[in-house]
Amino acid sequence: MSAVTTLKANAAPAVKRALYYSGALDAYHRARNRDRLTVIMFHRVLAPSDPRWRTADPEYSLRDDLFAACLGFFKRHYHVVSLDDVLAARAGGRRLPPRPLLITFDDGWSDNEEFALAHLRRAGLPSVLFVVADVIGRPEPFFQERLVGAWRAGRLDADRAGRLWRDAGGDPARTPPLARAGRDDLEPLRAVITQLERLDAAPRAALLAELAPVLDDGVRYMVTSDQLKNLAGHFVAIGAHGKSHTPMTRAADLDAELSGARTVIAERLGGRSAPPATMSFPHGAHDAAIVARAHAAGYQLLFTSVPELPAAGGAGPGVLGRVGFTGETITDARGRFAPELLALHLFRKPHAA
Repeated sequence: MSAVTTLKANAAPAVKRALYYSGALDAYHRARNRDRLTVIMFHRVLAPSDPRWRTADPEYSLRDDLFAACLGFFKRHYHVVSLDDVLAARAGGRRLPPRPLLITFDDGWSDNEEFALAHLRRAGLPSVLFVVADVIGRPEPFFQERLVGAWRAGRLDADRAGRLWRDAGGDPARTPPLARAGRDDLEPLRAVITQLERLDAAPRAALLAELAPVLDDGVRYMVTSDQLKNLAGHFVAIGAHGKSHTPMTRAADLDAELSGARTVIAERLGGRSAPPATMSFPHGAHDAAIVARAHAAGYQLLFTSVPELPAAGGAGPGVLGRVGFTGETITDARGRFAPELLALHLFRKPHAA
C-alpha cells in the first residue's frame, strides 16, 4: 500500500505539500486513474465583491479566483473533455484520453454565465450545465437558498425559524438551537430545511408564502433564457436537472420531470437545439425504475452525486458519479488555494464498480 493511500486527513500540511510538489501525488494519480473518468460537480461561482456572495450558501458556492485555480489544476493533471466526447466514447466512438475529466454545473444559477463562463473561455475548457427547467427566467432561487440567504442577511431570525420548524411538523422539544447560532452557523437552519424537505410541495409552499417578505430580496439569482443561450454558444452543453428540482423518487409527475424538462429547456433555447440528451438527478435521488423511465424519455446519459470515478471506457447508457467540493476543502488556513488538498480530495476517490 502506497504512502498516498495511507495518508491521514490530519497529516501535517508540510507533508501534503511535499507529496504534491515532489510529483508523488501526480504519479499516483497517473497510475491509478488513467482509465477513470472524473466528473466534477460545481454549483455557484461568485466574486466576493458581488453582493450575492455575502448570503450565498458556502456549501454550494465557490470564489471565482478559486474556480480559476481549479481550472488550471484540471489542465495540469487531466485531459478535460466535452460532453460530446463522453457520449461518443460510450457509443463506441473514439476512446477518451488518459485521465479524462468532465466539468459540470447543477441548477442554473445566473452567476454561471456572469462569472464562471469568462474563466472557462479564458482556459479554453468545455463544460456542462444541468439546468432546472422551471427556474429559467425566474429571479428567486430554490427555497433552501432563500432560507439560507435570509438567515445570513439577518432577515430571518431564530424565533421565525423555530416556528417554521414546528409548523413543518418538527418536534417542539427538539427545536434546533437557532438562538445560539451565529449568522454563519448554518447547521441548525439546515435541520429546519431538512424538516421542510419532508413535506409535500403544496403545504411547504404555503408555509414559505407566509415568510415571503422575509425571504425575498428582489435580487435575480437564476439564469435567464438569454444567458442560457449565451452559455450554449460558448461550449457549455445544456443538460436537464429535472423540471422542478424535486427528487425524482418523490415526484408526483415523473413524466413532467423527465420528458417535460426536455421540452421546456429546448423551448427556452429558442427551439433551435435538440432537447437535452443528458440529466443529473436532483439531489442525486433515483432508482432502477426511474433510470429506465429516463432512458425511455430520451436521456442517453445520467449523472448522480455519488463521489466515485466511473470507468472511462464504459459503454452504453449508465449513471455516472460526480465529485464536488467546497472552498474550505481546497484552501489553506489563510484561504489560499492549496493544490495538494484538491489533489488528495480527487485522486483518491473510489472507483465505481
